[in-house]
Amino acid sequence: MDKALYIAMTGAKHNMLAQTAHANNLANVNTTGFKADFAQARSMPIYYGEGEPTRAYALTENPGTNFSQGALVETGRELDIAVEREGFIAVQAPDGTEAFTRAGSLHIDSVGILRTGNGLPVLGNGGPIALPPAEKIEMAADGTITLIPLGEGKEATVQADRVKLVNPDVNTLTKSEDGLLRALENDGEVQADGTVRIVSGFLEASNVNAVNELVSMLELSRQYEMQVKVMQTIKQNSESSSKLLQMNG
Repeated sequence: MDKALYIAMTGAKHNMLAQTAHANNLANVNTTGFKADFAQARSMPIYYGEGEPTRAYALTENPGTNFSQGALVETGRELDIAVEREGFIAVQAPDGTEAFTRAGSLHIDSVGILRTGNGLPVLGNGGPIALPPAEKIEMAADGTITLIPLGEGKEATVQADRVKLVNPDVNTLTKSEDGLLRALENDGEVQADGTVRIVSGFLEASNVNAVNELVSMLELSRQYEMQVKVMQTIKQNSESSSKLLQMNG
């Protein structure tokens, strides 16, 4: 069968994969702290013996992530935090490993564990942060948590813990299917960085540009249609060639 058919097929396949990435970005346009993914592919030359490549296929690469900061949205809620500029909030992933996020919509569960909006424990100086019942809770710019114990006055203010804030090189991070970022080096453990700052009462919006994502989806859709037309043309050429051979036979 004509090798062009395989070339068009792989092109259509990777158009579909790219559409999936952009569709996921669009679906998370309103997700707090979400970072848009890039759809990446490159041509892969095919060699048959010595000499120049006979053709080139499309090859999907590990998608990159856009780490630019999203807009800060004021909520006024004391447990909502947003990381200013670079850095991440350390959390405990469902598998027990350390992971990182910029989604700072926090809450305290029934047993006093500080968790993210999707239920992940927030890490502090010695593991997941546990807080006693309190009249008021405040978070400083460096992640320090101070509170007034329940039934006490301002004079009883205590420092409870400190949110672990990290700032690893983004080139050493990988984004998992659950949306969390994980370190590729140091066995996944990253040291806290005292220079990272947060702002309380704000959340970071998604950095997805809905217009750009929609335009990309339309472009990829047109490219997919073109690849399908190429496959149809190849089929027609193959059928015509078979008829000519039958006539000559």
